[in-house]
Amino acid sequence: VQLVESGGGLVPPGGSLRLSCVGSGLTLNNYAIGWFRRAPGKEREEVSCISSISSSDDSTYYADSVKGRFTISRDKAKRTVYLQMDSLKPEDTADYFCAAKVAAYYYCSGSYEENHGMDYWGKGTLVTVSS
Repeated sequence: VQLVESGGGLVPPGGSLRLSCVGSGLTLNNYAIGWFRRAPGKEREEVSCISSISSSDDSTYYADSVKGRFTISRDKAKRTVYLQMDSLKPEDTADYFCAAKVAAYYYCSGSYEENHGMDYWGKGTLVTVSS
C-alpha cells in the first residue's frame, strides 16, 4: 500500500496550491483521509481530515489555523483526495502528508489519537510560502 502526495511547491503569500493524494493498493474512497504537516522544528500537526461515515456523508475536520482558507474534498471517480489551500501564509510552510485510517466508519476529530493512529502515510510534498 502506498499513498502519494503531489502538488507542493513555492508560492508567494496570498497564493494558492492544491495538493492531491492518491493510493496504490488502497481505494481511498472507502476510508478517512487526513492531511498533516510538519514544519521545521515543530511537531506534526493535523491540518484537515475527511471522514468515512457513509457514501453520502463526508464530514470534515479543520485545524483552527486553516479554517476558512483550506478545503478538503474527495473525487470518488478519480479515487483522489485534495487539499485546496488558499490565502497561504509563510507559517503554512511545511512538508504536507496524507494519511489513511483503514476503518469502515470513521469520524475525523483532529484528536491526538488520530494524529498518531493513522494506518498508512505518504512520503510528503513540500509547500513553501515565501516572497
